Amino acid sequence: MKPVLSWLADNYSRLTKDLAELVAIQGISTDGQHEKELDLSAKAIARQMKQAGLRSVQCLRFGDSYPYVYGEWRGAPDKPTVFLYSHHDVQPVAGFEDDWESDPWTLTSRGGRLYGRGSADDKGAVTAQLASIEAYLKTVGSLPVNVKMLVEGEEEVGSRNLMGFFKEYCELLESDVIVVNDTENLEVGLPSITYALRGIVAVEVEVEALKRPVHSGMGGGLLPDAAIALNAILARLYWGDKKLPIPGFYDKVRKLTAAERKAYAKLPVDDKKLRGDAAMLPGSQWASFKGVGPYEQTWRWPAVTVIAQEASSFKSASNQVLPKARALVSCRIVPDMDPQETEQQLIDYLSKDPPWGVRVKVTPRKPHVKWWMTDPTGPAFEAAMAAMKAGFKRDPVAIGCGGTIGFVGPLAELFGGAPALLLGIEDPRSNAHAPNESLHEGDWKKLMASLVHLYNNLGNLPDGKVK
Repeated sequence: MKPVLSWLADNYSRLTKDLAELVAIQGISTDGQHEKELDLSAKAIARQMKQAGLRSVQCLRFGDSYPYVYGEWRGAPDKPTVFLYSHHDVQPVAGFEDDWESDPWTLTSRGGRLYGRGSADDKGAVTAQLASIEAYLKTVGSLPVNVKMLVEGEEEVGSRNLMGFFKEYCELLESDVIVVNDTENLEVGLPSITYALRGIVAVEVEVEALKRPVHSGMGGGLLPDAAIALNAILARLYWGDKKLPIPGFYDKVRKLTAAERKAYAKLPVDDKKLRGDAAMLPGSQWASFKGVGPYEQTWRWPAVTVIAQEASSFKSASNQVLPKARALVSCRIVPDMDPQETEQQLIDYLSKDPPWGVRVKVTPRKPHVKWWMTDPTGPAFEAAMAAMKAGFKRDPVAIGCGGTIGFVGPLAELFGGAPALLLGIEDPRSNAHAPNESLHEGDWKKLMASLVHLYNNLGNLPDGKVK
């Protein structure tokens, strides 16, 4: 193991350059305007895969997808096969360029962090996975496990083709263990393995009050205002520190076990630090339920968020009573909520008793994404816990995540119940999707080392049994 780990340290400068090459490519998937850049990104990763020693490297597509990149090393007979997932597409920076302290497309080292769009989400994972593979192949000459690595090109637009891609290429991709590096460590230096993810349901709320705009001097105070009506409806989603009075909404929420409650109580909680990491303004208050801690609230309770609202633009605003308004409402769901039931509950709640009798239409936004939760025990998880401890020199914690990675559950099922190991790369200061996105250099190095230990631990499991 020592030569493998030493290779990582000796080649860190080159690995940083590899990441810089990827960060420089503006592979934005959200606006449909960067297909050329996404192709360039995929080709760059393919070159880096070959450099690391992976074989059968190829760029793949499914339907109208952006490119996936695949590579493998299958030279360990009778050893487990590890499926490594990451993604190379990124979020845009448009509209927030002035908030960046350095060029978002130039990897910049500052204060022990690497800044740049995609550095944390998720190009840093691509480089870390390749580094852990190359470290073995350039020193020992082989890996203790078989590896299949897939880098997706459209995660930031909901992985719209991913399940179809998995089914189309199931035989090529099928593995014994899934490793995903697209989650967060609870804090810098604290290795975290995620065992629960929230799902997501969304509805669009449309309000129609008039057939056309009317001069506000003539109709203001007399006619129903679509924007005000919409906001009155959305105000039903605010109940202070109490639960929403949506019939049946919380009935199926799985309660924490005694062991989980005990484990959550041991997790570090620093209110001031949490507020700072969350960019809260002075004087603002938490929106959580009374008596519920931040981790339980974020990981194990549903949350409704208004993610878009539209009535008129500031640029084209005039003195009119607006005839129409709409909003997009997103709901994060948790075990054991049913997506279809939750969707209908939201539709019923938001469409009933409209102000002034305006027309309200609440329509679902498909597809739903189901929550995922697994039991963080068994040989594969024990191997991962030991690997993270060896890499970070600190006991890891099992945590939940308020976000959604929709493919984890279905892919585990497709692979016959393969354990899914979600190992953190980001931290609360990473600012994924936001200005000044960054990756903590120390934790990045420790993740590389952890992956090296993970392959070794999985390769040494008795009879290769991962579950």
